[in-house]
Amino acid sequence: MSIQQKKQATIDIDIGGTFTDCFIRYKDKSVIAKSPTTDYDLSVCFMKSIEKGAAELGLTTEELLTDTEVIRYSTTVAMNKLIQRKGPKLALITSEGFEDVTFIGKGSQWQDGISSQEARNVAKVDKPQPLIPRELVVGVKERIDSNGNVVRPLNEEDFRNKLQYLVDQGVMGFVVCLLWSFKNPVHEQRIKQIIKEDYPEFFLGNMPVFLSHAVLPKRFEYSRANVTILNAYLHQTIAEELAGIGDELRDLGYDRSLLMVYNTGGMGEVYRTAAVNTYNGGPVSGVIGSSYIGKLYGYDNVVFSDMGGTSFDLGLVVDGSTRFYQFHPVIDRWRVDLPIIETKSIGAGGGSIAWINTLLGNRLEVGPQSAGSFPGPAAFDQGGTEPTVTDADLILGYIDPDYYHGGELTLNLEKARKAIHDKIARPLGIDVVEAAALIKKIVDGNMGNIIHKETALKGYDPKDFVLFAMGGAGATHCCGYGFHAGISNIVVMQQSPVFCAFSSSLMDIKHIYEESKHIILLKPGTKEFLADYDSFNEVVYRLKDKALRDIRGEGFKEEQVVFELEADMKFGGQLNVKRTKSPVLTLESREDVQALWDQFTKEYSNAYSPLGVYPEGGVEIENIVLHAIVVQPKYELPEAVPQGTDPSAAWKGKREAYWEELKEYRNTDIYQMEKLSCGNVVSGPAIIESSNTTVVLPPGAAYTVDKYLNGLITKTDAAVPDAIRSADRISIV
Repeated sequence: MSIQQKKQATIDIDIGGTFTDCFIRYKDKSVIAKSPTTDYDLSVCFMKSIEKGAAELGLTTEELLTDTEVIRYSTTVAMNKLIQRKGPKLALITSEGFEDVTFIGKGSQWQDGISSQEARNVAKVDKPQPLIPRELVVGVKERIDSNGNVVRPLNEEDFRNKLQYLVDQGVMGFVVCLLWSFKNPVHEQRIKQIIKEDYPEFFLGNMPVFLSHAVLPKRFEYSRANVTILNAYLHQTIAEELAGIGDELRDLGYDRSLLMVYNTGGMGEVYRTAAVNTYNGGPVSGVIGSSYIGKLYGYDNVVFSDMGGTSFDLGLVVDGSTRFYQFHPVIDRWRVDLPIIETKSIGAGGGSIAWINTLLGNRLEVGPQSAGSFPGPAAFDQGGTEPTVTDADLILGYIDPDYYHGGELTLNLEKARKAIHDKIARPLGIDVVEAAALIKKIVDGNMGNIIHKETALKGYDPKDFVLFAMGGAGATHCCGYGFHAGISNIVVMQQSPVFCAFSSSLMDIKHIYEESKHIILLKPGTKEFLADYDSFNEVVYRLKDKALRDIRGEGFKEEQVVFELEADMKFGGQLNVKRTKSPVLTLESREDVQALWDQFTKEYSNAYSPLGVYPEGGVEIENIVLHAIVVQPKYELPEAVPQGTDPSAAWKGKREAYWEELKEYRNTDIYQMEKLSCGNVVSGPAIIESSNTTVVLPPGAAYTVDKYLNGLITKTDAAVPDAIRSADRISIV
């Protein structure tokens, strides 16, 4: 990449559950495009979104791709394949006597990955169906101890017999996870060698082999096995999906790398990406983008929110940093030891289905089920009959049925009315408008509650945050869920409908490497600092060699790489582990050890209180983490010149819309977002439309266009002014 001539375009794509989003930069222009996600073949929606973006620029797809420098891509393929259980038939090879580790799991395994509502129904909850059944798990005669010493050599004859058994069962791949293999991988490596000897590449029986020490060289065999199994389970389907996309791109003239967004906050070339790292990449890129844009505005604390067609995702930026990681996240229903940037997701999107819970006294619920992009909401008129949030928004007048996605899809108001009447209004004994308003109120409340919970439980006040409202439906509902959470300031960007795709244009190429090693940094009792610097540095050098191998393979030079180091540390005798950013890359002196100790105590105090600092127990390092970063040029938002506060040049007309604050419909001013100028102020109630989203501005709120042509929504008055109450009254019909 670095030695080739620079081209003029970049393309960023995020494939979601309902829509595929695309952000394209070409010379001094940028465009956004959306296309319905085609679950049957993701290359279709991938290429369709590029085609639409190229048309916006007046180019053919071939012309655009030939002049494209890089394509960055985040996807939900991993999530969808897990949900559908469409992975290959795999075998697990582990140490004899530990064949049941993944089935026994941890004490919380029965509730990992399910909602609190599902967990309360204990009679129906069970452990997840394993991705590898028990009959395809074999134990091999071998043992390596916790120091990496071979105490029982691998019995190769025994393994070959068990290998033949697995092949006879029709397995399509092997996962190898032996005890303490991250300390000494010799037996895992030999097992792979034997498989390749017995079934070489030119045999039809040749199958991929995944070694746990290569995928995740960390302690805890349960979570290490889970990561390796997930990676193997997702590998083939994602590889096939990406191969199809890559072939189409090359046929149309694209000759550069395809980069994948990682859930760890970085990205890298697709052919050097582990499948498990792609899980939830889209929302993570949104958090990274929110941090970048927040710094541009001078906002230290940001709630990133993305309301799409299927889900509502959120993440936090605190003090300008994406500091929150899930160190033991649950992927689908399996707990892994793979730190990823923390995001939360609930089933609340435009396609979320409203339904009546008869078990709880006919209570109205919204989600988590979604109508998706096909058949979609009833208003899509594609055969869907279930009432959704989009159907409610249409009935309430927030969406123009003739201007949905810029007029690409005409919505059927009568189908929306019928669905909500038959499934919600009639059973509850209320009219259609009241049912639609109730659907909106519930979904807004659900999203507002999760924002309040995620901020408050981390010790923060939502009032100290600015809300970034992203996703196609985010602008429509942001005042509802943002004000409900107690946040009074909201940002709606021009790129909001495709923000996760846009955010990948703000990310650096980054690879993260980890290795577990127990090192005593501070001895208990004596409080003596570590003197054996090599025990620490040899791990760093090993990780650095891996990083440089991958970075060079992507076409970059060593001098372009920036290294950052972190260590998982804790006080002796305590359970809390704190990931600490090391002020030095290697330990070369007592001063370096002192600096690492000082940084750890500072970060530990901030996280757990100064009362938890316990140097008498010593300090232990459990894991070392290396970040290898190649800084990329960032997209710069163009600035506009102020044109005054009057928004009348963007006025489109009026439409009847229902306002909960007024308990009735009103003739409401409609504005075209693209025609608003810097400095314009729109006062609620009002609706601001663009081709890919709609801002619903309630009474008591104002929308100000800033120098980047983004909208800053402020809550101007909790009470509805009398002047608004008396104007343009329309009775509910």
